[in-house]
Amino acid sequence: MKRKIILITLIMIFLIGSASIYAAPLTHTVKSGDTMWLIAVRYQVGLSELIQANPQIKNPNLIYPGQKLKIPELKDVKALENEVIRLVNIERGNRGLELLKANWQLSRVARYKSEDMRDKNYFSHTSPTYGSPFKMMEDFGLRFTAAGENIAKGQRTPREVMNAWMNSPGHRSNILSPSFSEIGVGVAKDQYGRIYWTQMFMRSMK
Repeated sequence: MKRKIILITLIMIFLIGSASIYAAPLTHTVKSGDTMWLIAVRYQVGLSELIQANPQIKNPNLIYPGQKLKIPELKDVKALENEVIRLVNIERGNRGLELLKANWQLSRVARYKSEDMRDKNYFSHTSPTYGSPFKMMEDFGLRFTAAGENIAKGQRTPREVMNAWMNSPGHRSNILSPSFSEIGVGVAKDQYGRIYWTQMFMRSMK
């Protein structure tokens, strides 16, 4: 099947919030049969983030029952991201469209994109670090027949950013596109409390 790529324009509204996004880390006690990969999947975090959070583990391929691992806690981040996903599916459901399945790996990539925009001080679909959204998805192991991205900056809440996207024809088209079956949302906040938002959409390659 020929891949269908959908890429749209940007939204940027400078509004400043103040609430903290990140929470304290969790601790996981390694059990028999655990691997770093299985633990990462269980907590829906990236393997690289799990390894980075646990420098005491010299060889990530060798962990033992009883060891304590810090799990990067993204509870507040995921609450914002999941609310955007919920609002997207309300819009789609109201129009009789297929609801999008939340894909935590796609959300992880979207979160990296938001963090990259914040850390590299840019606002664009093309990342100086990862390239296009489609190359970025592929480099993180995602395979798709259709994909798209919405980004925004400065909206204080999921409702605000969804309103902004729905009032923009290009962004609205992605949100309501029948080409997609999965969604990931990633957020990052800068030192001034300003939030960067990324939505990524795709239909997995079968």
